[in-house]
Amino acid sequence: MAFSLTPKLGIDLGTTTVLVFVPGRGIVLNEPSVVAVSQVDNKILAIGLDAKEMIGRTPDEIIAYRPMRDGVIADYRVTEAMLRYYIRKALGRWNLFQPEVMISVPAGVTSTERRAVVEAATKAGAREAYVVKEPILAAIGAGIPIHEARGHMIVDIGGGTTDVAVISLGGIVASTSVKCAGNRIDHAIADHMKKTENLAIGDKMAEEIKIKIGSAVPVDQELTMIIKGRDYLTGLPRSVEIGTNEVVRAIGKELRTMVQAIKDVLQETPPELASDIIDNGIIMTGGSSQLRNLPELIFRRTGVKAMLAKDAPYCVVKGTGEALKHLDTYKKAIISKR
Repeated sequence: MAFSLTPKLGIDLGTTTVLVFVPGRGIVLNEPSVVAVSQVDNKILAIGLDAKEMIGRTPDEIIAYRPMRDGVIADYRVTEAMLRYYIRKALGRWNLFQPEVMISVPAGVTSTERRAVVEAATKAGAREAYVVKEPILAAIGAGIPIHEARGHMIVDIGGGTTDVAVISLGGIVASTSVKCAGNRIDHAIADHMKKTENLAIGDKMAEEIKIKIGSAVPVDQELTMIIKGRDYLTGLPRSVEIGTNEVVRAIGKELRTMVQAIKDVLQETPPELASDIIDNGIIMTGGSSQLRNLPELIFRRTGVKAMLAKDAPYCVVKGTGEALKHLDTYKKAIISKR
């Protein structure tokens, strides 16, 4: 095998987080996909962690926002700048070669959205950009032998989308992608606090509630947490205590949407593959799949056992690393360049 000087990068371009994988070095970057832009001269002021610190705390002329929405590019110019920044940061200042980049996209991506990702990566300094669907990469990263003639079901729950797919012989047999995932759960918690307690809380606080005390099914021993926010009626700061089961009630509708997506794909699955899925179970990946008792909820609703993959939030980006190592094998099977 000829030694190539071309560096390779795998990028999990998520709605909430960008992860970058370099073969041989592992995950080199894990930063929020947030960009702070000055509205006065349209200049980009900060990217990643620095920009996330600014969310909800900026003066009027600066906006900190996410250029990716529901796993696809919402703001092309800003996404390109963000990619350029991360590619440069991952490779180091002295790198002279343009990298080959592999980027993950949701299962339900359109050809236009896919082209936008390839174009943004190429303009951001990539020599070649490959686009692979998230469930395939998540399955590779979770250690599933995707090339076997057996059915494997993968559920990848990120910040913007929940991707559900049945994979066999290296390809997707049935899949769906719903725009309901971690961010929608956060919004549901914030809405619930507004309706029941007249309390305004930010996205950061809602996310903290989800992580610290959230659950997918009611529990006997509740966790509790003190929440600080602004009272809608008086406009003054106030704190209230909230328990796990209240969070379960708040996010019920969102969880139903996710479970329905899994049921829809199971209904489309050919019988032989369905029997494999009963044997193998449903593999869950992505940051939001770590919500307490989510595998239990899926088991109750579908009758199929579900389990969390090892290192669930990093399965997709690890899958890009694995696919880059065996690029020639995967090129034929799963990658579409344009």
